[in-house]
Amino acid sequence: MSFVETVGEKISFQLHPGQMQAWDSRKRFVAVISGTQSGKTSFTPLWLWREVQLAGPGDYGVICPTFALMEVKALPEFKTLFEQQLRLGTYAGSPVRRITINPYGERLLFGGEQQKKTQIFFGYAANPDSLESATYKAVVCDEAGQKIFKRGSWQAILRRLSIHQGRALITTTPYGMGGWLKTDIYDRWKAGNPDIDVIRFASTMNPSFPKEEFDRAARELPHWKFQLFYLGNFTRPAGLIYDSFDQKRHVIPRFRIPDEWPRFVGVDFGPTNTAAVYFAEELGANRLPTGKLFAYREYHPGKREPAAHAADMQAGEPRLPVFVGGNPQEEEWRARFRAAGLPMVEPPLRDVEVGIDAVYGCFCRNEVVIFDDLVELIDQLTTYSRVLDEAGEPTDAIEEKQLYHLCDAGRYALTWHKRGLLNWRAAASADRDATADIPDGVFGKAREREEGRGEDGRRRRISGGGPGWLDERFPRF
Repeated sequence: MSFVETVGEKISFQLHPGQMQAWDSRKRFVAVISGTQSGKTSFTPLWLWREVQLAGPGDYGVICPTFALMEVKALPEFKTLFEQQLRLGTYAGSPVRRITINPYGERLLFGGEQQKKTQIFFGYAANPDSLESATYKAVVCDEAGQKIFKRGSWQAILRRLSIHQGRALITTTPYGMGGWLKTDIYDRWKAGNPDIDVIRFASTMNPSFPKEEFDRAARELPHWKFQLFYLGNFTRPAGLIYDSFDQKRHVIPRFRIPDEWPRFVGVDFGPTNTAAVYFAEELGANRLPTGKLFAYREYHPGKREPAAHAADMQAGEPRLPVFVGGNPQEEEWRARFRAAGLPMVEPPLRDVEVGIDAVYGCFCRNEVVIFDDLVELIDQLTTYSRVLDEAGEPTDAIEEKQLYHLCDAGRYALTWHKRGLLNWRAAASADRDATADIPDGVFGKAREREEGRGEDGRRRRISGGGPGWLDERFPRF
């Protein structure tokens, strides 16, 4: 908790050791990742008050996951300090939420009145596009670990800070494995990034936090929940769907994918959130598949017509990949993409849970690895979760399913790939009793070799069709 007193034109305040560590940090990006009620949000207006003095007149930002959360927590803290205690400015809620520094505040902050107004704008991170109109000198990101605080919003904030190379303060309780906060901030800080500082402390760092409440939480809460919300430690929460995904094993640096490796793409349709994940299948020295799949490209550009998507989704590919799109009820979307020149195959599985199990197994068997610059896909895999019930146990429902377009796209691709192999093998086995022992040359063609491979090593259509096979127009091998 921050305690602020004003006497005349002087201000004095007390900070606990965790807050003081963040105050003393001179790094460009400072992340305070700590337990609940530990004094994170109350520290943010003090930090920004100093940044305004250091960086000078201009625009500043306070970004929260939603406006509702902002009005409960961050906004009252800023109004208390800037309006009531220091009388530096006035808050207005329309047409945009902002505090405008008044002439008295300009004299206190800058030594005299200024021609350019200084304003603190309040924005929300659920919509990254809402953050694109300003040029900030410094920004506060409160509760940035929440799922709805999107990676796109953080990237938009970085763009808004770029002209002035402004600083950012991130304050949050960790929520699960952290998404972009974990990969882009915490992991890079651990790796020695000179621009990032991370300060972590428990709820009890705040001297006002009752130790009895802390001890009660330690006794009664699940271990993962206590670690997250009271100790401020990243950990896997109950309900994480792909807990078999391990960044140490399944994320690797990018390398050039050989042109001859087969490629296939999962596509999730939508008017504003069409998304795709691209996979390549490794070929060994004998040009046969090794069983290893590489996710090498993600696609999530925003609102476009199918014709524009079709052109961009083929761009840069050495040849046309296999595209697998949508759920079984989205044939109209597939038809629109076909009309735009992008052949689209229907996924073989109708049950989402069966598809999730298939992807889960791919990670368990280390069959899929992901290039480390596919940051949005990695972010989604580490936060894709079940809704928890009142006892903290996972339910069948997927939490905020509408946000996980890349997870859906990847599932379509991987289930098509796995189902295709199974269907092909089943067909090959069913046909063997009639043709397996016929010598080469009988009926005018060579018998296919190596369980369905022809002389050139490529799988052929065997029988029946169905979702598991593709003709020569879409060769897999």
